[in-house]
Amino acid sequence: MKTEDIKRILIVGGGTMGSQIALQFAVHGCEIVVYDIREEALAKSLASIRKMAASLMRQQLLSRDDAEAAVGRITTTIDPEAAADIDLVSESAPEDPVLKGEIFSLFHRLCPERTIFTTNTSTLLPSMFAAASGRPERLLALHFHDLRISNVVDIMPHRATDEQVVELVQAFAKRMGLAPIMMKKESSGYIFNAMFGALLLSAQTLAANQIASIEDIDRAWMGVMKMPIGPFGMMDNVGLDTVWKITDYWGKRSGNEQQLQNAAFLRQYVDRGDLGQKSGKGFYAYPQPSFLEPGFNEGK
Repeated sequence: MKTEDIKRILIVGGGTMGSQIALQFAVHGCEIVVYDIREEALAKSLASIRKMAASLMRQQLLSRDDAEAAVGRITTTIDPEAAADIDLVSESAPEDPVLKGEIFSLFHRLCPERTIFTTNTSTLLPSMFAAASGRPERLLALHFHDLRISNVVDIMPHRATDEQVVELVQAFAKRMGLAPIMMKKESSGYIFNAMFGALLLSAQTLAANQIASIEDIDRAWMGVMKMPIGPFGMMDNVGLDTVWKITDYWGKRSGNEQQLQNAAFLRQYVDRGDLGQKSGKGFYAYPQPSFLEPGFNEGK
C-alpha cells in the first residue's frame, strides 16, 4: 500500500474534531464518509463542515469551486457497513479506552485487511486498545489539534505498530497538507498536549481550591504571556465535557485526589449543559466572551 492508495477515509465521530478532519482530508482530494450513531450528530457535522468551508473561502484559502468540490466529497452515515471499502479509519470517539476498543473491533470485522486504523485520542495510549482492535500492527495515533489554526499532527505508534505503517501514515499526513510530529515512544498527551495539560491542570487547581477567580487566573496568564486567551477560555474552546472526561479519567486512574476535585469542579458546568463555546456558555458567554472585551486584562 502506498500513500496515493489511501483514497477513501472513514471518520468515526461527527463531533468538532471529526468534522474538521473530514474537511481537511476532503480538501486534499479524499472521499470521506463520516460515521456516527446519531443522525442529529451527522446533521450538525455537515452544517459545521459547510460553515468551515465558507470561512476558508472568505479567507481566500479556498476558491468557491474547490470548497464545493471538497464538501461534495463528504457523505454521512449511521450504517457501519459503509466501512466495506475504506482505506483508513480516523477515530474521534470519547476518551474511553474500552469504547475505542469496541469501535475498532467492530470495524476490524467490516474493513478490508489493508485498512489502517488511526485514533485521534488526546490522552490515551494506542496500546490500551491495540489488542481489542484486532489489528494492532496497523493501529497508531494520528492526533490533530484545532485545524482552523494549526496543521500540526502527532503520529504515535505503539510497540506492535508495523514500521511500514508508521512511514505510510507520515507520508499520507504530508500529502494532506499536515505537519507530522513523530513520537519515538508512547507518551500520554503527545508533545503540545503534555505541556498544555499541565497548564490546564494548574488553572483548574487554582479555581477548584478557590485561590482566585476564573477571570483573574486567565488575566494572570494573558497579562504576563501577552496572550489573547487564558486557560479557561482555552478549555471553553476545547469543550468542558471533553476536559471533564479527561480530568476525571486520569484522576480515577491515578487516584490523584486533587485531580478528582478538579473533575468535580468541572462537572458542575457539564451537568448544567455549560459546555463552552459550542453550547454558547461555559466559563464565559459566547459569541462575545468578556476576555475579548477592551480592558479585561486591567480588570475593568
